[in-house]
Amino acid sequence: MENVLSGIRPTGNLHLGNYFGAVTSFVRMQNDYNCYFFIADWHSLTTHPKPEDIQASTATILAEYLACGLDPAKSTIYNQSDVPEVLELYLYLNMNTYLGELERVTTFKEKARKQPDNVNAGLLTYPTLMASDILIHRALKVPVGKDQEQNMEMARKCARRFNNIYGVEFFPEPQSFHFAKDAVKIPGLDGSGKMGKSEGNCIYLKDDAKTIQKKVMKAVTDTGPTEPNSVKPDVIQNLFTFLEIVSTPETLQYFEEKWNDCSIRYGDLKKQLAQDIITYTEPIREKIDMYSSDKELLRRVAEEGAAKARESARKTLSEVRKIIGFKVY
Repeated sequence: MENVLSGIRPTGNLHLGNYFGAVTSFVRMQNDYNCYFFIADWHSLTTHPKPEDIQASTATILAEYLACGLDPAKSTIYNQSDVPEVLELYLYLNMNTYLGELERVTTFKEKARKQPDNVNAGLLTYPTLMASDILIHRALKVPVGKDQEQNMEMARKCARRFNNIYGVEFFPEPQSFHFAKDAVKIPGLDGSGKMGKSEGNCIYLKDDAKTIQKKVMKAVTDTGPTEPNSVKPDVIQNLFTFLEIVSTPETLQYFEEKWNDCSIRYGDLKKQLAQDIITYTEPIREKIDMYSSDKELLRRVAEEGAAKARESARKTLSEVRKIIGFKVY
């Protein structure tokens, strides 16, 4: 069974974009692959979070993972920082990676532009830490978005260069695993094409009913259609995309008809959409609260996941040390 790896930084709650774009795919994948899902708490250090924020965020994401259906009996779920072998491999990969290569990575250049007062070494070597996360389990597939493709190419380059330097065929070249073409892409409430934390246009899985209603009622709209059966602009299509996902077919059809005959009232659409999102997310929210309150369960899941992840990591690192010429412990 092929190894698959994916991680998420503990920088806040999961939102509907995460849920429909990735997590539901993870839940399906765990039945067909040997999956490693980790919480990338080391990666978050590039932004210098407070210790209490790291602890709270990792616990929250773990609870959300479980609430969404990730099963510790089927997948290995762990905190990145609980697998120290990742850092040793990170060191070896950095020794074989050149400054110019890292400086040309688009995500580094964007981050450096956005935070010129915090262009740290961890930010520069982010791709090699990501490569270490992947190669430590010799993963063959990595579910990523297209924005991570350059980092994936760096991971493949790290694998190839290690193999070439030491004359081995040890590391496989990991391939990007893109979700099905028909995977649902959740739009932002601000009229943008993508829901994301940095854009501030999210509905989080943990949002309560009042918060969801407030956010949806502020969603961007226009002045309304002026001709029957006209094409919807993006900001309106975004709302209809939500309706397709969380509402009944009858509800969607009702508002389609209202749009087509130019009698649509956006206030009515938003009220209905808010209620349908609340209804859809309520079972998940209840599970998040349940798992979040069970600290012992979260501790046990994280520890058991770390033990399985370290077993895999130790095997890889022992071979790496042997190949390089270091003592194997």
